[in-house]
Amino acid sequence: MVDAAPRTNRPGLLDGLDPEQRAAAAAPRGPVCVLAGAGTGKTRTITHRIAYLISAGHVAPGQVLAVTFTARAAGEMRTRLRALGVEGAQALTFHAAARRQLRYFWPRVIGDRMWDLLEGKLRLVGQAAQRAGLGTEAELLRDLASEIEWAKASLVTPDEYPATAVKVQRDSPAAPQQVAEVYRLYEKLKNNAQVLDFDDLLLQTTAVLEEHGEVAREFRDRYRCFIVDEYQDVTPLQQRLLDAWLGGRDDLTVVGDANQTIYSFGGASPRPLLEFTRRFPEATVVRLERDYRSTPQVVELANKVIGAARNRPAGSRLRLIGQRPPGPEPKFAEFEDEPTEAAAVAARVRTLLDAGVPASEVAILYRINAQSEAYEQALAEAGIPYLVRGGERFFDRREVRQAMVSLRTAAGDPPPTELVTAVRSVLARVGLTDQPPAGGAARERWDALLSLVEVAEELAATVPGADLPRYVAELEQRAAAQHPPTVEGVTLASLHAAKGLEWDAVFLVGLAEGTMPILHADGDDNAIEEERRLFYVGVTRAREHLWLSWSLSRHPGGRRNRRRSRFLYGLLPEHHPAARVPRSQAARGGAKPKCRLCGETLAGTMEIKLGRCERCPSNLDEGLFDRLKEWRSARAKELKVPPYVVFTDATLLAIAEQQPTDRGALVSISGIGPSKVAKFGEDVLAVIQGER
Repeated sequence: MVDAAPRTNRPGLLDGLDPEQRAAAAAPRGPVCVLAGAGTGKTRTITHRIAYLISAGHVAPGQVLAVTFTARAAGEMRTRLRALGVEGAQALTFHAAARRQLRYFWPRVIGDRMWDLLEGKLRLVGQAAQRAGLGTEAELLRDLASEIEWAKASLVTPDEYPATAVKVQRDSPAAPQQVAEVYRLYEKLKNNAQVLDFDDLLLQTTAVLEEHGEVAREFRDRYRCFIVDEYQDVTPLQQRLLDAWLGGRDDLTVVGDANQTIYSFGGASPRPLLEFTRRFPEATVVRLERDYRSTPQVVELANKVIGAARNRPAGSRLRLIGQRPPGPEPKFAEFEDEPTEAAAVAARVRTLLDAGVPASEVAILYRINAQSEAYEQALAEAGIPYLVRGGERFFDRREVRQAMVSLRTAAGDPPPTELVTAVRSVLARVGLTDQPPAGGAARERWDALLSLVEVAEELAATVPGADLPRYVAELEQRAAAQHPPTVEGVTLASLHAAKGLEWDAVFLVGLAEGTMPILHADGDDNAIEEERRLFYVGVTRAREHLWLSWSLSRHPGGRRNRRRSRFLYGLLPEHHPAARVPRSQAARGGAKPKCRLCGETLAGTMEIKLGRCERCPSNLDEGLFDRLKEWRSARAKELKVPPYVVFTDATLLAIAEQQPTDRGALVSISGIGPSKVAKFGEDVLAVIQGER
């Protein structure tokens, strides 16, 4: 049991925490598992736990290592720790922590200087692919690079890759043996050049700690207390590094939410989080379910989204409880085409801005980056400033680099004025005026400079006596960690890039089948559930205003053959004109489809796609299946897209089993809509008839 009023050297340190947050922050040393739902204050809880452990004398600041998955999250953690008076505790990403450790230990265990870090692997992957007899198209190289990253994160060697890829049903960008050869050649080229990629930072650090006892003892004597944020996203490689850090000890706090596992494609798994108490039976477990981020209306919708998930493990059944005052109901909207949808979103954004919502508190989120173009154009036409997340890095912008040079120079002979005034004075020389420019690029530059002033204001409020040299050091640290300040403008971002962020108003756009869930997830129940979790992450980014929309065709005047996402069924108000479930989707919520062989009700996406239950024998024509894959490969190369964009393996399997003889039979197969039939139907029927 956790003492309700723990002793601490800092009276009031835990004031303001709710009972569950307080229990997590004041839990005794040892294994602690915090199951924290979206918006429940997990960063606040983590930082107060670190401050409590230090204040109570359980651990020294320099013995704490907190790790998370993004530089922004690590920067936020450091800022909050500083506000709590904690200096010296490490808050880093896994890769930043490993790089720092490897740089320190490299001369002792390997000798000479540490190898350089490879910023991008496509050049070496391209050389490896060429030697392996594969193409060097940019799309293929990106897919091969991603597959190598997955293999290394999953602790799979080149020799093990072919068997593992088949076992876990990886959608490999080429034949598994060919991918393995590219992987092997890439590693050889990299080692010959004496460079490391980002995964090597984790692999090499793990090897050093596992193979050199003296180094491991020195490290473990330095770091005694470990905190891992976003633990549901840990990969096998990261878990192995964490185990090497611990060295059999149990002073570990993990925080995560299995409902927000969205990186399985990269090797992440919620299993370590869900099995934490099996590994540490004596662990303290705390559930955070009070949502302080979103209105009850948004929380209710989020609970409906994740509540429809199938086969949820016990550790993921968090149900959020809204703590904010009521707000507006989420809005649902259907449009004829994408440009109309984008224009309507831009108009709604303008209404919010006119009502006083800051542009930096508005986000437009989509499933894939290619969807941003229509919204960039619509916002530009409406004169609304925006930023594409994942574009040019803040600290790489020209005006920011110029400002940093001027600030470093001024810090050498700081003026005898308070910090914010000094910063404004320096930035005035590089373009910061009292009043903002009218708009365009000049306004973007002005906003970037103003955000540097806001960093100074934040530092002055949290560090008494902070001066210009201290401020420049803060900027240098943020630049190294890529932890930028907030810049005014509507955020455009993919759902994956939005993880860990929040806004007053969120627009979830393009919610149509084939996009949400993504086309290549169809036929795989696990992939569909990950898409549902991604949608849940999007919903829970909104504090107050939430807009969900989709369009029925891509271009004006195009065929209206799209359907809204299956994840929206049951969410729309009954009176909404789009609330009716289309007949084509009845299998998802109404009458259940039957097995074409025995007549039994089908269960699961794959059974529905194949048109038969798993008990009935397959009548697969293997020769036809191979010919279909050959045709798909050629067609994908011609279109310069991954093969799954043409048809997934599951869809080809269904075609090879059912062998449709006309377009009507082809479109009846789950996952094949009118657009696919129009584009590929004649080819597929010709392959079936043996004409190609």
